[in-house]
This record gives sequence, C-alpha cells and structure tokens, in this order.
Amino acid sequence: MSTTITETRVCRLYGQGDLRLETDTVRAPGPGEVQVAVKAGGICGSDLHYFQDGGFGPIRVREPIILGHEAAGVVAMLGNGVTGLTVGQTVAINPSRPCGHCRFCREGHPNHCLEMRFFGSAMRMPHEQGAFRDHITVDAAQCVPLGADRSPAEGACAEPLAVCLHAANRAGDLEGKRVLVTGAGPIGALSTAVARHCGAAEIVVTDLQDHALSVARAMGATTTVNVAAEPERMEAYTADKGSFDVAFECSAAAPAIAQAIACVRPLGRIVQVGVSGNQPVPINALVGKEIEFVGTHRFHAEFAEAVDLIDRGAIDVRPIITHSIGLDELGTAFAIAGDRSQAVKVQLRFD
Repeated sequence: MSTTITETRVCRLYGQGDLRLETDTVRAPGPGEVQVAVKAGGICGSDLHYFQDGGFGPIRVREPIILGHEAAGVVAMLGNGVTGLTVGQTVAINPSRPCGHCRFCREGHPNHCLEMRFFGSAMRMPHEQGAFRDHITVDAAQCVPLGADRSPAEGACAEPLAVCLHAANRAGDLEGKRVLVTGAGPIGALSTAVARHCGAAEIVVTDLQDHALSVARAMGATTTVNVAAEPERMEAYTADKGSFDVAFECSAAAPAIAQAIACVRPLGRIVQVGVSGNQPVPINALVGKEIEFVGTHRFHAEFAEAVDLIDRGAIDVRPIITHSIGLDELGTAFAIAGDRSQAVKVQLRFD
C-alpha cells in the first residue's frame, strides 16, 4: 500500500556557506516514474566545493540548488506502467540522465552527453536539483534494486563506486599489476577496492592523513604511506625510472601528480581521477618515460555493475562510511565531511 507524500525536507544551498534545511513539495510519480523515500545520501567532494567555495573551477552556484547525487532509499510509490520494482524495495538511485540522442550518446559515450542532467549539478542553468531530500520522484530506470541483505547506506555508495569502476576501465587490465593510489578519500579508498577486485598484485596508497590510510587498508591496500610524515618512503618507488604499472591519482594535488609521474614506470599509465583547477605537471618526465596520462569522467553502465558488486558482497563499501548523521544536523554533517582528519565518507541519514 503506497502513501501519497506532498511535502519533503530538502537540503538547499543558496550560495557559499549558506546551506538551509527547508520544506518543499514533491509531486506524485507519473507514467514510468517512481517516488523514492530517500534513506541515505553521501556528501561528495563536489557538494563540499559548492558549500565551502560556492562552486569549483568555472562551475558556480547561480541560483538555489538542492545538493546531493549519492543516494539510496525505498520505493514509496509507483507510477503507471512501472514494472520490475515494488513498493518497499530498497534501491540505489542513478543520478545520471543522459539525453540518448546527442552525438556522444549515439557514439556510445553517454557520460559525455551534451545535454546531461545530473543530480545536484550547477553546470546547467537552471541548475539540476539533487537528491538530499526525504522524498524524490525519479524515472523508474534510475532505480537499481538492492537485495534485502543490503542497506540504503551501502546502496548510496554505488555512485562513487561506479566512478572508480569507470576509472579502472580507463586503466586497462589490472591483473597482476603494481598499482599506486594517491589520495585516500572516498574515491581513493574505493579505487583501492576496485584494484584489489581486479586482481592487482600490489596496491600502495598515499595520503596526508593516518585515519584515511587506515580505511584504505581496510579496503585492500597492501601498503600505505603517510607522505607528510614519511616522504622518504616513496623514494624506493622512483628507483630505476619507477615501479608502478598504473596509478590512480585521486587527490588532484600538484605534488601528488608529480609523485605519480615519478613513481610510474616507463610505458605505464596514470588515470587522473581527482578534479581541480589548473595544476603544474612535469611534462618532461611524462614525455621522457612515455607515460599515458588519461582522464576519466563519471560512468554509465558501471552504475549497475557497482550495485551488483555491492549486492553480491564482492566489494564491501562499509569501511568508507565513517559517519552517518541525521538531516536535522545538516551543518554538523558538512563540517565533519570537510575535516579529513576524522572523516572519509559522511552520509546524511533521512529518518
């Protein structure tokens, strides 16, 4: 038996540092749509950038925006014609809605869609509203079911895991490879888990925070290095033109990019996962070692793959969830999420 919901709390950002918990309306699902009672939503680095800085790079908050694109919940209502979903079922919500008809969609690269609509993004005008709210109406195709043994908190990790699965696809075969991961935030930790799942022989993870490195070890790192406390430990990996076959650069910090180039062997590959503004890059070393330096952007089919891996227990995402905080403590949640000394992934809890 479904219940009609007409009001919902929303997490709305008006500008830099101006985050408010407000009440809004939610529409009933139309044909092919479902209404989801959101139960967990992960605070992403982009959410933090919007809150702390009013945006990142050229993308700025120009009007009020509901944040959030990492979300999972329970199906509350079904629109006409929806099949394969039932009221009360736990689902992960795919925040990505490519148009399906632009040239990149037609070429099989919908993550580069020219008309992409992505939850909680200020790239478009008007902004695309996000999923940090008690109830949201979405296309049924955006809902990927989870088994009864998996929690919405785990399901909300499907989006960042999908990002890392796409990055791994950009890296190529990892079986038996030596892998470096620079930056042990949520994406670095999940990249570590993906590398382990793909059969990497060695996974070295670097960061500036011991707490984050402890989470990386729980996710499968064979070695962790605090490069602030023990930078000399990385010298061995630069010997003889470098040690690693593949690096996932997840920090977007200039020193980490330079270190990845120094530590990757000739003809190796660096996948740039972290995003920031302009950074200096040692081009001479990149060219001299014939390193492939490739980008990676979001995901497409990898979202369903991420949900499947979580559902089967092939990748355990729970170690990255360091905090679960009620929506009524919104300010506290964002403050903790911005403190890397104590937090990896902070999730909002929608009770």
